[in-house]
Amino acid sequence: MNSGKKNNSYIFAITFVATLGGLLFGYDTAVISGAEQSLEAYLIVPLGLNSLVHGATVSSALIGCIIGGAISGWLSTRLGRKRTLQVASVLFFISALGSGFPETFFFTKNEPSIALLAMFNFYRILGGVGVGLASAVSPMYISEISPADIRGRLVSLNQFAIILGMLVVYFVNWGIANGQTIEWINSVGWRYMFVSEAIPAALFGILLLFVPETPRYLALVHEDGKALSVLARINGSKEKAHGILMEIKETVGETLRTGIFTYGKKVIIIGILLSVFQQFVGINVVLYYAPRIFENLGAAKDASLLQTIVMGFVNVVFTVVAIFTVDKWGRRPLLITGSIGMAIGMFAISTLSFNNIIGMSTLIFIIIYTAAFMMSWGPICWVLISEIFPNKIRGKAVAIAVAFQWIANYLISSTFPFMVGFSAWMTYGFYGLMSLLSALFVWKMVPETKGKSLEQMEHLFK
Repeated sequence: MNSGKKNNSYIFAITFVATLGGLLFGYDTAVISGAEQSLEAYLIVPLGLNSLVHGATVSSALIGCIIGGAISGWLSTRLGRKRTLQVASVLFFISALGSGFPETFFFTKNEPSIALLAMFNFYRILGGVGVGLASAVSPMYISEISPADIRGRLVSLNQFAIILGMLVVYFVNWGIANGQTIEWINSVGWRYMFVSEAIPAALFGILLLFVPETPRYLALVHEDGKALSVLARINGSKEKAHGILMEIKETVGETLRTGIFTYGKKVIIIGILLSVFQQFVGINVVLYYAPRIFENLGAAKDASLLQTIVMGFVNVVFTVVAIFTVDKWGRRPLLITGSIGMAIGMFAISTLSFNNIIGMSTLIFIIIYTAAFMMSWGPICWVLISEIFPNKIRGKAVAIAVAFQWIANYLISSTFPFMVGFSAWMTYGFYGLMSLLSALFVWKMVPETKGKSLEQMEHLFK
């Protein structure tokens, strides 16, 4: 293999496998949307529990997400990127089966109890740990096997997979419930919704057996022969692979003993703020609460669900825009453009809400906001988090950034009902303000990484 041309078919094949982690991320976080009312009828109401317990049950996976994100650096540094993703696939599979049939082994079916509720939450938290691991390690894996000139595009595919996973599970849930009685859905249907995740989880675990460990990690653990082999297959030339390996070896050192602030605090702060701003602009409020937002703005129930599906397609289309522009325009221009678009959308929604104007204009500005996010902060945040940290600290630093992202997700999602109940226009105005601040943050602090190798990141912060 001495052609010197990138082996694009091989690169895209292993990228596809890694993006299944992103698809499961989206699938697992969205599957609850179709089952939450049935869970309330099956576990919450019979036990006489209140809405706070129901809310905690619906969002329990987020606890696992925070845990998974926090330990992703430790696992990916000690087990490797590939094995950590294999751990995530097992957690997804166990969570899918356990969430669908939490009575297995210890309880009697159709006899709700506090212990059974705790067991269900345990399985959902396991799935959340899988999401936390995949959210950190899937983009990290892709960035570490990608040539610099197409790295942004390939990592952006992971965000596309997340959105696709959400869209797929909406249709799966609809297909399970369509034409069935409420009694059947509350007794059996919700179980099938959770169990359906076992299929992509199993496929993910099986396909991971056929992909390599990343050359960066192999170099970290001094398996230079294997690293050279992977690099040669990716780049189409042993000579080129040898040069890349030498560059990697110069930047890895003793990773386990490297302090997180070896390159200063700025790069860590940038990673954390990228994560926090991605959530504080309010995107997950729009994704999680879209039907409620549309209903509160005056849409009927059926219309709100249809508008949610329309938004799902907008998400996919504008994520594709990011995939095709990130390596041409660069990370900074896309982020700043997206921030301005989100600010316009949110401030317009705030103004319409303040003046009690409800109609098609509201939907248009929500779509503008969502489209701006999906072409910028949605995928590009993950691109930067996966690539901006130097090799020696990447695993640990990504874990910190991702943990902060899930904490920020939880804070924004959990406070939305209270905030919008207090003042809807002020709530949307707050998200608009965060969008403007995110643009200022990128302009002042975030370096451009387009076209740079992962090894060159070290020089940005020395």
